[in-house]
Amino acid sequence: MPHRPIDLHAHSSVSDGTETPAELVAAAAAAGLGTVALTDHDSTAGWAEATRAVVGTGLTLVPGMELSTSLGMNSVHMLGYLFDPADPELVAETARLRESRLHRAERIVERIAADYDISWADVLAQSTNGATLGRPHIADALVARGFAPDRSAAFAGILHWRSGYYEPHEAPSPMHGVRLIRAAGGVPVIAHPATRGRSTNIPERAFDELVEAGLMGVEIAHRENTAAGAEKLRQLARRHDLIVTGSSDYHGEGKPNRLGENSTEPDQLARIVEAATGWAPVRG
Repeated sequence: MPHRPIDLHAHSSVSDGTETPAELVAAAAAAGLGTVALTDHDSTAGWAEATRAVVGTGLTLVPGMELSTSLGMNSVHMLGYLFDPADPELVAETARLRESRLHRAERIVERIAADYDISWADVLAQSTNGATLGRPHIADALVARGFAPDRSAAFAGILHWRSGYYEPHEAPSPMHGVRLIRAAGGVPVIAHPATRGRSTNIPERAFDELVEAGLMGVEIAHRENTAAGAEKLRQLARRHDLIVTGSSDYHGEGKPNRLGENSTEPDQLARIVEAATGWAPVRG
């Protein structure tokens, strides 16, 4: 019997997805997945709800997070799986990151409001209580106010870094992010590092430094990785014996990405589970 798809990158309304953690679990089960990872930005607040929701579904939940880091001007997202959510250093860093995201979003809205009829209240209306606020919520507010047809268009237009409204995001280095996840007993996997545009390929030397810091895997099967970039990542993964994942980066209706559109092989998930010491998968 073929295995059911393993999708190790999905977001709920705790960050910038449009479905609650419970709704995400239900959507994953309905899509025929065997395993789904909840990886909200800089937050583990959805773990408890997702854990309750997975019971009786036959689905396996891999609790995780997408940690914000930056290398120079480039944003680098670091997926962390099965770490201790109460680890003091990680808790402190993610709290700081969420606060930084909030203030950054406020500054961006201030800039946009000079040219468009949009307010901070419009942004708050697009988020759930306690959510990690960020640019996706601004995009949704722009859509709601009629300034963009959808979230993707908002990012391609008003929220594009060339638009003049962009604000940098303060975040730790990828190396520090890797060390934080490892110290919390988790497994760090770099998310879609071969995308087009401004936040593009990580230099090979920096990639080697990440491996030295404790990077354990790389997300290769992802719609935003270029074909040439994915091939380079495969070479790096072979050289360093890294875990290789494939994922959807699902955001509900927030992005066109669909659950299970890319999948991780069972032996690679097994490597993640074996290496983790902070938490365990939840089998429903």
